[in-house]
Parts: sequence; structure tokens; C-alpha cells
Amino acid sequence: MQPLVSFYRSLVHLFYPHCCEICGQDLTDAEEVLCLTCLHQLPATQCLSHNDHPAARIFQGRINVQHAAAIYYYIQPSPLQQLVYQFKYHQRQDIARYMGRQMGLQLLQFPWIQEITAIVPVPLHRQRQRQRGYNQSALLANGIAAIIQQPVKELLYRSHFKHSQTKHNRETRWQNVTQAFHIKHPATYARDHFLLVDDIITTGATTEACCLQLLKTGANVSICSLAMAVR
Repeated sequence: MQPLVSFYRSLVHLFYPHCCEICGQDLTDAEEVLCLTCLHQLPATQCLSHNDHPAARIFQGRINVQHAAAIYYYIQPSPLQQLVYQFKYHQRQDIARYMGRQMGLQLLQFPWIQEITAIVPVPLHRQRQRQRGYNQSALLANGIAAIIQQPVKELLYRSHFKHSQTKHNRETRWQNVTQAFHIKHPATYARDHFLLVDDIITTGATTEACCLQLLKTGANVSICSLAMAVR
């Protein structure tokens, strides 16, 4: 049986090379997407357990969230930027799910993750999702869910289609998104604590607009993004 398994593994590797997405070296059977060396060299924020997490400071005085964290710093150019580009624009859904699992593993280290009852991804507009074929934040959320064992609930939808926000400042971003997000099925979730998941936090405008909608349900809300932009 083992030779047959090895044969199929070799066949898969022939069409889907089993190598690190960053350095290109062969991965061991225990590695996936990234080798351990490259994974550990990603620019981790390394302070998820502190109340003064730099992601939390973005939202201080702006919105009442329980916790806010980002796993990595988003630096341009960097290997992390390459990974994000691959899963956002080159159909590499496997990378997004893998990075979601890495988020989940980091989140398990902190007591507040036990408060979470559901994971809510930041939505794409249906036109954008149709173009891309998937919502990368939902893939990250599914990766987290596989680790922390809480359900993903796509409670939000985006009603306005806007082009990329990457070149706009905070004020312009906020004007673009302030009325863009809505709850799909308005209800009371007073007993819930949602983890809102996004890929990159830049100014926080999109995340803040989503939080406002979730807070209207009576739920508590915490935030986790894959990365936060370094300004």
C-alpha cells in the first residue's frame, strides 16, 4: 500500500511542485506551502497578547471592539506581499487557507480566543467576487475555523462596488465604505462574540465599517487580520 501512496504523491508533485512558495526549496511531507525557515522569517507582529497591539491602536477612540490583532506586518516589497498577491490575483486559494491556519495557530495562544463564537469574513462585492471567483477573507476565515473549531458565518454583504482602496487615504476610504456594508439577515446576536477577519488592515476604514454593522446586532466584536500595513 505504501508504494502506491508514494507513487500518487510523486504524481501530484509532478503537476503541483511541492516546493516552498518563497525560496523554492523542496518541502518535507510535514511542510505545506512554505518551508519552516521561510514561515518563521515572515514579519510577525509578535505581540498578540498585549492590549497595546499596534492593530488595536488603530481602532482606539474609533470603535468599541474587544480585541484587535494582526499576525504580520505588511511590508512592500516582501515575501508576505508576494503571498498575498498570489492568493488575491492568481487563484492560489490554497495559500489563503494555509495562511488562515497559521492565523488560527497564533490565535490559540491567547485566552481571549476562547470567547469567540463565530468567525465573520469581510465581504467582497458580488461583482468583485464574481471576477475573482472567491473571497480571500472567507478563505482565511475557513483556515482559522479549522484550527479554533468555531463556525464561519458570512453575515455581511457589500452593497456598493468600489475600485481598489489601496491608493486612497483614510478619509477617502471612510467615505467610500461608510454605507457599503450591511447585515444579510438582521437579528440579535447579544450572546455572540464575532471574530471579524480581513486580509490587510491599512487605515482600518473597511474593518471599522464592518464592525459598526456587527455591533448593531448586540454582539461583541474582535478583529484579526493576516497583516497590517506599516506606515
